[in-house]
Amino acid sequence: MGLKMNKIATELDGVKTVAIAGHIRPDGDCIGSCMGMYHYIRENYSGIRADVYLEEIPFVFHNIADVEKIKHTYDNDSIYDLFISLDCADRERLGKADKYLESAKKTICIDHHISNHGFADINYIYPDASSTSELIYDLIEEDNLTKPIAEALYTGIVHDTGVFQYPCTSGKTMTIAGKLMETGIEFTKIIEDSFYKKTFVQNQILGRVLLESILLLDGKCIVGVLSEKDMDFYNVTSKDLEGIVSQLKVTDGVEVAIFLYEVDTMQYKISLRSKGKVDVSVVASYFNGGGHVLASGCSFSGTYRDAIRNVMKQIEKQL
Repeated sequence: MGLKMNKIATELDGVKTVAIAGHIRPDGDCIGSCMGMYHYIRENYSGIRADVYLEEIPFVFHNIADVEKIKHTYDNDSIYDLFISLDCADRERLGKADKYLESAKKTICIDHHISNHGFADINYIYPDASSTSELIYDLIEEDNLTKPIAEALYTGIVHDTGVFQYPCTSGKTMTIAGKLMETGIEFTKIIEDSFYKKTFVQNQILGRVLLESILLLDGKCIVGVLSEKDMDFYNVTSKDLEGIVSQLKVTDGVEVAIFLYEVDTMQYKISLRSKGKVDVSVVASYFNGGGHVLASGCSFSGTYRDAIRNVMKQIEKQL
């Protein structure tokens, strides 16, 4: 559901204040697109005050310039001239930042999730794009592309394409990546630091999940579970669990990987990854979640056994 909006500049005319926000538990594309938009506005519109609202971000994204300026609290009751939602499939996933969407004079939603039906005044939604960061590149003038913008957008594209491995990667994606590289960004370091680097405790928790994982559906599905008790023991938070489900997915013979972690007593966050035979966005949507064909997520209330049993039923229908 794309809208005829040639460049974001057309929507910034007369604007004095902008709030930028993405989805809860922000990932690389969410952070990259938000910071790319932030830098674009800061560098080209000195008369506009731009604020970015996101939950606490994983340490691996602290290489992006000015992430320390991201606001993690929502006690500011400002009414913004413009609210820009990035990489967020529905307004509920904006979390506490939704109040700025509600009160803003004008709202824009820029996203690539197929489940997004539009919740803003202007909805720029292209599910065929590799990432929201790719869409931001389309919406800014190439002459105004600077190293800080490119650094943020490249990070977002790298993460939503799995370092250009996922089918969402197109020729256009690669062309854009090349243009971003030409600004002089340390593209190898961005990939190494934000995608592959792990702390010692992250490696420990990954090993724990892999060691205790189980195969189901004749080896076509692998499941890993982490309890709240385990997370407390290793002193880790959800930000330390990035990449676990992707590591589960590379298991030989597996079509779908599932990773569950307990966020509260009998409350689980579920991450789903597919190699192609199963559309995990359909599975996630069944549980009021969402995402993409190959990567989606949802929440579940109950025991982890109930969660696995119910998710398995939905996967089995497709297999």
